[in-house]
Amino acid sequence: MRKSIMMALTLVTVMTVSAQDYKVETFKTKSGKDVNITLIKHATMAIEYQGYEIHVDAVPNYGTDYSKFPKGDLILVTHEHGDHFNPETIELISKPNNLLFMNQRCFDRMNKGMVLRNGDTRNITKDISLKVVPAYNTTPDHLQFHPKGVGNGYVLNIDGLKIYIAGDTEDIPEMSNLKDEEIDVAFIPVNQPYTMTVKQAIRAAWMIQPKVLIPYHFGQTDVAPIKQRLDADNSGIDVRLREMQ
Repeated sequence: MRKSIMMALTLVTVMTVSAQDYKVETFKTKSGKDVNITLIKHATMAIEYQGYEIHVDAVPNYGTDYSKFPKGDLILVTHEHGDHFNPETIELISKPNNLLFMNQRCFDRMNKGMVLRNGDTRNITKDISLKVVPAYNTTPDHLQFHPKGVGNGYVLNIDGLKIYIAGDTEDIPEMSNLKDEEIDVAFIPVNQPYTMTVKQAIRAAWMIQPKVLIPYHFGQTDVAPIKQRLDADNSGIDVRLREMQ
C-alpha cells in the first residue's frame, strides 16, 4: 500500500527561479493542480498554488533578493529568532490586505499581523487551510533555545496536499499525531545544538510517516545518514536531500 501511495505523489519537475538559482519542487494536489515549493535556504521557502503566494520564515541572510519574488498573500513566521524572522523583509514582500501569521514574540516586536498559537486552525481560502502545531526543545540543556509553547510549526493543507513545516523543534511526542494527518511533504530541521540530531530526525520520520521528507535548516550536519537509514529500513519515505543548510 505504501508504494501505491508514493506513486500518487509525483515530483513533476525541478526548475530554477529566474535570476536566482533556487530549486523548485513541484507536487500535485488531490485534484491535479500544481504546488510549487521554492527551496531558498535554511528554513526559508516560498510556496505557490494557482497564483496564490505563501512565504515561510522569509529572511535575506543568504543573499536572497526578495525584490525578485512575488509579494505574499500569506506570510508565515515560526518564531522570533533572526534566521526565521526579519521585519524588513516581511514589509518588502507584503501586499495590501495579505495575511501575516506569527507567534506572540514576533508580534510583540513588529506590532503587526496576527498571533497564532499551538492548536489554532485557520481556513485561508476555499482550497487552503492551516493548522498550528508545537515546536520546542526536549533535551535538558537545550530547553532555553525553543521553550515549549512559544514557537509554531505549521501544517498547510493545499487542495488536499498536506505540507508540514516543523519550525525549530526536536522529535516531540506531538509528532505522533501527525501520522493521522497523512502528511505528503515534511520539512524537518536537523541543526545542532538547536534542533534535531540525525537520530532524532529518523525517529521523527517514523512518527510522522510523510510520503516525502526534506531535511532542512541543517547547518553543518551531515543529513545523508537520514536517507541511508530510512532507505535501508524500507520505510517507504522518499527522502530528498536538498541544499537547505
